[in-house]
Amino acid sequence: MVFDLPGFTPEVGFEFSFPGGPRPDKQYIHLCEIIEVVPNKILKYSWTYEGHLGYTTVSFELFEEDKSTRVKLTHSSLESFSLDNKDLARKNFEEGWTHLIGISLKEYLTA
Repeated sequence: MVFDLPGFTPEVGFEFSFPGGPRPDKQYIHLCEIIEVVPNKILKYSWTYEGHLGYTTVSFELFEEDKSTRVKLTHSSLESFSLDNKDLARKNFEEGWTHLIGISLKEYLTA
């Protein structure tokens, strides 16, 4: 899965949102704002949910390694989301990011 973000601009202050959730009838609006950019090195943004408490950050860092690039993803402060909402449990984020980075990104880059 790759999210379509029309007009996406990797600049500090740029805001974007997208829906996502465990099933079609249970979607969350993700509200994000870019908070750090180092061209070809770091992209960091805030991540909250419309109508829900909690504030997290996501960063993608790129590292040159031989003839390839390593991507380091960090999603911080997941504990700020309600522990009562099982959809926002840490294991769901781990599974989602593992799929996005380990499968979807590879498929996108080799297509």
